[in-house]
Amino acid sequence: MTKPIVKISLRKNAHTGSNKNERRIPKGVIHVQASFNNTIVTVTDVRGQVISWASAGTSGFRGTRKGTPYAAQAAASNAIRTLVDQGMQRAEVMIKGPGLGRDAALRAIRRNGMLLSFVRDVTPMPHNGCRPPKKRRV
Repeated sequence: MTKPIVKISLRKNAHTGSNKNERRIPKGVIHVQASFNNTIVTVTDVRGQVISWASAGTSGFRGTRKGTPYAAQAAASNAIRTLVDQGMQRAEVMIKGPGLGRDAALRAIRRNGMLLSFVRDVTPMPHNGCRPPKKRRV
């Protein structure tokens, strides 16, 4: 009669790790939010669950440099780098906002080998809603 071997874990709940990185996602949606001060790139699956994100601030830019096209390009590259390793090939791109990083982020997405099914501008446009704030004095 042999005794069963019992594996003893040092941690209380022996959770082996997250399955988040192991998921294979063939298609996703890339949301680019480009304001004048920052650019945020969020990658979701088709259902809308966030897979990865990056911004000009998390990419190491501070202050006025966060609003530059180069910062947007760096943010897009950082957000997409992990997805290419996970096997994402196709993506839809939703671009929102008036910032300088719109075109630069789109170029960076194309350069990273992503096939884009469509690019849509989802910038909110008022049908003469609220009164805009006063113009900035310089």
